[in-house]
Amino acid sequence: MKRLILMRHAKSDWSGEALIDHDRTLNDRGRANAPALGNWLRDQAFVPDEVLCSSAVRTQETLAGLNLPGGIKTTITRKLYLASLDQILSLLQRATGNSVLVLGHNPGVGMCADEILATAPDHPQFIGFPTGATLVADFDQDMWSLVGWGKGHPAAFVVPRDLSH
Repeated sequence: MKRLILMRHAKSDWSGEALIDHDRTLNDRGRANAPALGNWLRDQAFVPDEVLCSSAVRTQETLAGLNLPGGIKTTITRKLYLASLDQILSLLQRATGNSVLVLGHNPGVGMCADEILATAPDHPQFIGFPTGATLVADFDQDMWSLVGWGKGHPAAFVVPRDLSH
């Protein structure tokens, strides 16, 4: 079995108009939500053994905020910056871990979440895939190269607002 943890970066800061999009940072809410998402991943035993992360500042800050255990194979790549759903799938199909966290951006991440599942999770925020949205999907495959659209089964879905209660 393979497990995908598909996450959109936490809430970013739009106040620095001089910054190019790639260099935008997290805002205060995003900096608070990332550790909450990391706690949720650990509490649910969804800790990945491989991470594929966009090179954008806000995705790297989200990853750091998750405070995952050390030693996880991590690839920071520009290929995930504003990647299309097909680009995301292509990168995932070359992954080597059994549980892979893909940390990226909308619209690609949200579209990928929608297309990779056989059935969507029952959650009102799934379609919008807001900042910090995290899908955990399982695949009855031994190799990522065999994972494709409509093959995943949702194991969990959460948005930061769910964790603040």
